[in-house]
Amino acid sequence: MFSSFGGGFQMGGPVFGAPVNNTFDDYFRCYPISMMPEHNRKDNTNYGGKIFLPQSALHKLSMLNVRYPMLFKIDCSASGKSTHSGVLEFTAEEGRCYLPQWMLNTIEAEPGTLVNIKTADLAQGSFVKLEPQSVDFLDISDPKAVLENALRFFTTLTVNDIVELNYNDHIYKIKILEVKPDIDGSHGICVIETDLETDFAPPVGYVEPDYKAMQREAQSKITSNRPNPKATASLNGEGSMARQIEYGKLLREAVQEATKGNFDSEGVKLSGKKITATPEAQPEDLKALDLEGPSAPLHLPDGQLFFGFPYTPYTGGDDETDKDADDQQNQQPTFVGQGNSLRTKKKRKDKNKNHPPIKDKARSPETIEID
Repeated sequence: MFSSFGGGFQMGGPVFGAPVNNTFDDYFRCYPISMMPEHNRKDNTNYGGKIFLPQSALHKLSMLNVRYPMLFKIDCSASGKSTHSGVLEFTAEEGRCYLPQWMLNTIEAEPGTLVNIKTADLAQGSFVKLEPQSVDFLDISDPKAVLENALRFFTTLTVNDIVELNYNDHIYKIKILEVKPDIDGSHGICVIETDLETDFAPPVGYVEPDYKAMQREAQSKITSNRPNPKATASLNGEGSMARQIEYGKLLREAVQEATKGNFDSEGVKLSGKKITATPEAQPEDLKALDLEGPSAPLHLPDGQLFFGFPYTPYTGGDDETDKDADDQQNQQPTFVGQGNSLRTKKKRKDKNKNHPPIKDKARSPETIEID
C-alpha cells in the first residue's frame, strides 16, 4: 500500500534520499582590489591571501555543510593557471569577485576575466620553502618576524605562487617553492592555526661570495696601507719617533750600564803595560735590534708603562740637599711637646721659704703661760 511513496519526494528542494552536494562552485568576473568602491576598499588586503565575494555566495555557502575556515580554489580557464585563497568579506557586487594583484598575476588574469571559484579541502601545513625574488630581502634585520606578521593575512599557500609583502614601504616578492604535506596533488596547504616550519632558498640574483678571495684582498689592503719607514718620513723629515730620540742607542747604553761589573778597573802588568777591561758582549737581541722595520705591537706586563725613553724617577731636588734634609729630620725627636695639668698651681706671693706657714699661725696655741 506504500508503493506509491517509493519515488523521491520533491517540493521546491532537494530530493530526500539523494546525495547532498556540499561543494560550492560558481563563476565570477575577477577584478583587482584597487578597483573596489571606496566605501568597501581596503588597500592593506592587497598584500594578503584573501578575496572578496558577493552576498549571494554567502547565502549559498550557508546552505552547504562546508568546513571552516572556508578555503577556495580559483581556476582561470583562459590561462590554465590556478591558486588557492580564503575569503575576507562578502561585500563585492553580484557577479564579481575582487582579488589581490599578486593573485591576478599568478593566474595570469586580466580585469573582467571569468574565473571559476569552488570550495577546496586543504591539509594543515607543516613545512614551506620560500625563495625571495630579490636580494633586497637580505637587508631585513629580522626576516622571521616580518614573515610571521605577513602570514597573518594569508589563509593558504600554493606552490609556484609569488606573494607580495609590504614592509617599510617596500614591496618584497616571495615565491612558494615547496609545501608539506601535499595531499592529492593539490600543491596547497592551510596556514591557519598550525605550526609552520619555514626554510629559505637563496634569493634570485644572489651570488655566494668567495671568502678566500675576500680574505686575500683584505690582507693586501693592510699590507699596502702599512707605512714604509724608509720611504715615508714624518712631517719634519726626521722619520719615526724612535729614530728621533735615538732609542736604540739609549737602550744599549742602559743595558751596558746595568751589566757593568761593580769592580771593573784597569790593571798593570809586571812589565808596566796597562790592561784595559774588555766590555762584556751585548745580548744577541740588542745586536739584532732594528728600528727601520714596520711597527709591531708592544705588549707590556700589567703595571708597566712605556714612555719611549729610559725613565728616571723624579727625586724633587739635588741629592746632597735631600740627604741633609733627611739627616736633620732623623735627628729631631719624634715626640716633642709641652704638657699641661688639669689642676692649676696657686702662686705664692711670699717667696720666703723660711717663713712659717700661714696655717700654723692661725692655729691656736696648746698652752698659755700667764705671769
